[in-house]
Amino acid sequence: MSEMVGSIGSGGVADQQSSAAITARESSDIRKVAVASAIGNMIEYYDFTLYATATALVFNKIFFPSTDPLVGSLLAFATFFVGYCARPLGGVLFGHFGDRVGRKTALLLTILIMGLGTFLIGFMPTYEQVGVLAPICLIGLRLLQGIGIGGEYGGGMTMTVEHAPADRRGFFSSLVHVGVPAGFLIPIALLGLLSTSMSEGDFLAWGWRIPFLFSIVLVGIGIFIRFRISETPAFKRVLNEEGAASVPVVEAVRNHTGNILFGIGAKIAESGLFNIYAVFVITYCKTKLGLPSQTILNGVLVGCALECLTLPFFGALSDQIGRRTVYVGGMLFQVALALVFFQMLNTGHTGMIWLAIALGLALGHGSVYGAQGAYFSELFPARIRYSGLSLVQQLGPILGGGLSPLIATALLAAYGSPSWVAGYMAAMALLSAACTFGLRPVRTGA
Repeated sequence: MSEMVGSIGSGGVADQQSSAAITARESSDIRKVAVASAIGNMIEYYDFTLYATATALVFNKIFFPSTDPLVGSLLAFATFFVGYCARPLGGVLFGHFGDRVGRKTALLLTILIMGLGTFLIGFMPTYEQVGVLAPICLIGLRLLQGIGIGGEYGGGMTMTVEHAPADRRGFFSSLVHVGVPAGFLIPIALLGLLSTSMSEGDFLAWGWRIPFLFSIVLVGIGIFIRFRISETPAFKRVLNEEGAASVPVVEAVRNHTGNILFGIGAKIAESGLFNIYAVFVITYCKTKLGLPSQTILNGVLVGCALECLTLPFFGALSDQIGRRTVYVGGMLFQVALALVFFQMLNTGHTGMIWLAIALGLALGHGSVYGAQGAYFSELFPARIRYSGLSLVQQLGPILGGGLSPLIATALLAAYGSPSWVAGYMAAMALLSAACTFGLRPVRTGA
């Protein structure tokens, strides 16, 4: 009898040790996946942000020359918008592939496509050298970039959410989003360093190309990291129990139409306002206020660095008090900020300008983006999550981030006053806040 009890006792201890080992391994896995996804996201946004920043500083001069700086910026931002238009194609293509074949394989392909597009921009001839062929080629490479990033986000976020414990999805998904402000930091810092250490002639002739060519190094690092992560338990379970969806995007649209439409609306202000704070602000302060570009770039750098710290806080907060509460609170904060944002910029005081940008990025965008990864991922079951999430995340930015620098620049050119831009910012935030009340997360453990 005692031997039996001892056997049972030792078996219980063994089971506890086995369970502890599994828990430790799962904890290690999610940390590795979150870091890998964050680094991959950083590399993708390095490429995308490099283009956005170069649009405001360089491309309006060498690809779209004009006697009016605002007109040149308007044309340059039009190519910025083209990249956003290509993102849904990438989302649908890689969402289908990721929901049927696996998240990991799709993510390896997205980083290759995005990196190749950015690397080749570094070799582009200018308008002065080849005429109209220069902006045409630029648009082609911009489309390639858009396809890559369109498939990237859904895969990286799905990979993280499906590895994370259900009660900590907000926190771990926010770590993936840290890659976005981090991805902004590196190219802005590089372009800022080059633009201040070189003459304007040398910078416009060849200096701006260095960060684009350097992207090939980051692509190599990203591929190495992604080979080391494993497929998600949820995707393996779907294959074993349900089988992959035949056409995931069709199933997502048919069964989750409301979540897709309201998700797109909720996404508009997040991406749109981010590009006001980080992209349009550079054009505004240079062309309207006559401030040195480095002053504004440094402000964006400070804002992005602070957002790297606030994103995990707001992600964890969404685990505690709810995704919608954090999301709507962040949107309403940005409505209030829109009323004073340009007044703070117009002071011309460096500290006030930096504060305005930091409030927009670290608190306004940080609160919304910190909750968004888990919030939007939970709108779809694992069977179609990559496709459904990609639709929301790539269609929303067309109306938000893709158009906001273009619309803001057009409003400024037409009316000369930033008050119209502030009204546009507030309207976006109110629209997205309202749309969150139509979202219906799927109540499953997958």
